[in-house]
Amino acid sequence: MLSRFLKSRIPAAKKLVKELNKYYDYVSVLGSLVNTRLINVSSRTSSIDNIDNECGFVIKVYKDGRYSEYSCNDIADLKAEDIVKAVKLNKVLTDDFKVAMLQEKEHVEDFLREDDTNYDDETIFNILSNAKDRVHSKDKRVINVVSRYSCRQTNKIFVSNKKCLTQKYDWVNVILVVVVREGDNIKDNYYARGKISSREALKDFDRVADRGLEIALQLLKAKPVKPGKYTVITKPSISGLIAHEAFGHGVEMDMFVKNRAKAVNYIGKKVASNLVNMYDGAATCVSAGSFFFDDDGIEAHATQIIKDGILQRGISDSLSALTLNEEPTGNGRRESYARKVYTRMTNTFFAAGKDTYEDMVKSVKYGYVLCSASNGMEDPKNWQIQCSVAYGLEIKDGKLTGKIVAPVVISGSVLDLLNSISMVSDELKIYGSGMCGKGHKEWVFVSDGGPHLKTEAILG
Repeated sequence: MLSRFLKSRIPAAKKLVKELNKYYDYVSVLGSLVNTRLINVSSRTSSIDNIDNECGFVIKVYKDGRYSEYSCNDIADLKAEDIVKAVKLNKVLTDDFKVAMLQEKEHVEDFLREDDTNYDDETIFNILSNAKDRVHSKDKRVINVVSRYSCRQTNKIFVSNKKCLTQKYDWVNVILVVVVREGDNIKDNYYARGKISSREALKDFDRVADRGLEIALQLLKAKPVKPGKYTVITKPSISGLIAHEAFGHGVEMDMFVKNRAKAVNYIGKKVASNLVNMYDGAATCVSAGSFFFDDDGIEAHATQIIKDGILQRGISDSLSALTLNEEPTGNGRRESYARKVYTRMTNTFFAAGKDTYEDMVKSVKYGYVLCSASNGMEDPKNWQIQCSVAYGLEIKDGKLTGKIVAPVVISGSVLDLLNSISMVSDELKIYGSGMCGKGHKEWVFVSDGGPHLKTEAILG
């Protein structure tokens, strides 16, 4: 259920909106309360903590073509006059230009998505601890195991002239890291899983531990890849990383406003193979980037970014959409109530195709299957990309040879990479265990994924 504290502040929010409407043409109040329960077990330490907690409010006002905001910890005793004075002292969000007022439709609704597992801390701790002990018992080369569980509970209210919305949604992440050593050679393998339910997130965790150890030991034998251009098949996690880096940040429309994204010049043009379809949106699936309304009070959307290789549109928060005379796509997100809204990705992925993974492998004369996403970077202005991959599996004459290379980095032109896609598998997976920053900051939870993709890529 929605936090009792936020629910108790809805009357105050409505009163504040009514009072401020005497001074402003548009008023909204966003309330946010977030709690995260973290249970961490490793070979050396263990802990149970509450982390990343926040509670606060943002009041947004509009008049004469300009928006401004005021944030605070509580609104119970807040007076309209105090906000008016503070806004006059603050730099407004739109000092350098004027925009139209956001037009809203009447909408009153309560949204709920909860973890109903009801595991207590002891049960979760034992599952994590047993997996850690299991890995250590199987091989003397194991020097550390980290198993971690977190459940993030997000509560929000949004009250404006025409809206009164509430949402409460949970997301559970579990990770397992296995570190092995043979002489001076140290390798690690990372596994992550995100689900609504603790039961689903922790399901078969012993099997996950076994697989984590198996891959870590294989990495001890891995050799660096010889730099060059190869035919590759990307596992769904790598496909998701490419989607996120290639056309995720590059189509965030606040970057269009600032003239920092090349994509603005390619709307309606071919940017990828005609096999490529790509989506983003909190309503596309249920994962880490899913919610019911964004921090601008815009209902969750499902936005098709690429259709049959053609760039359709970008994603936006309300302010960038108003500036560009576009409809908001529900991508306005804050790191916390104390930070401003940016256009941010939610669930970003390539759609499935018609090929099978087995046929894709058989079609490769020489190349690699790229596995396990690590991290990535992109240059939205010049459309260059760099994606770090944990390891690659060698393919020779249509068969996996058993040889493993690691680490692997994909680099080069976004357009070259996406236009080279020649096969897309019929299997789609979404991974919701990560976060994304805007540059080096403004972290929010996101997911990405896709099918297997066969393409040509520069590896190093």
